[in-house]
Amino acid sequence: MPELPEVETVRRGLEQRFVGRRIERVEVGRERTVRRTSRLAVIDGLTGATAVAAQRKGKYLICPLDTGDSMMIHLRMSGRVLIEPTASPRLAHTHVVLHLGGSPHEELRFVDPRTFGEVVVYAPDNAAVEMPELARLGIDPIADGLSRAQVATLVRGRSRQLKAMLLDQSVIAGIGNIYADEILHAARLRHDRLSDSLKPAEITRLHHAIGAILRAAIEAGGSTLRDTQYVDTAGQGGWFQVSHRVYDREGQPCLTCGRSVIHKVVAVGRSTSFCPRCQK
Repeated sequence: MPELPEVETVRRGLEQRFVGRRIERVEVGRERTVRRTSRLAVIDGLTGATAVAAQRKGKYLICPLDTGDSMMIHLRMSGRVLIEPTASPRLAHTHVVLHLGGSPHEELRFVDPRTFGEVVVYAPDNAAVEMPELARLGIDPIADGLSRAQVATLVRGRSRQLKAMLLDQSVIAGIGNIYADEILHAARLRHDRLSDSLKPAEITRLHHAIGAILRAAIEAGGSTLRDTQYVDTAGQGGWFQVSHRVYDREGQPCLTCGRSVIHKVVAVGRSTSFCPRCQK
């Protein structure tokens, strides 16, 4: 599933190529993609509207419209948001198409082979009812900023394994399996360490690692792995996977210490990669 860096990369693409362009016409194919409302609600809500901004909260893309409504896109497992020339062939599993006004003649296409993703038009004033999961999201470390004091409060206020805490979207929004493993390795902390046992220096390392790993991944355009569909709005994959030090490197030498190999276990129901020497 695309995580914060991948979704932020898509948001930047939308900001550059979608915001300010009128949506002339809307096509909705697969009803499942607009299941929260309906095909008609999405078509009526977007036709004639113009996005005035491209925002992100955790893994959610949010585009406020000049009509007062907002469009939400969630990529889930395999969703892609592509902006392509109108005349170019559409990929299979293109479920929502927004015909954009102006020049060049382009379409915003939502492609989703596994159909877990969705496109929603909702009223921000009624978001608590229409999009309740947005209200449950925790701090977004990039969009909101995350201070060391906030990290200290988060870890001391609960006794949970660090991997579970990082994956909890109600605590910190946007981090998934890839970046949780990379952050914990950079902070030299084990995945099963209890959060309220961290010493001040360890809290500082965790705070620094969260920001450093996420910012580096964003600058690299995110991570595109062998088993994922992720690309940016221009159809280009990310490059941060070449900088992974633990994720997807089971059995390979640790690039940090050079004296151990990367282990892979199941923790909190998720595959977890770590170096037993660096992360004691």
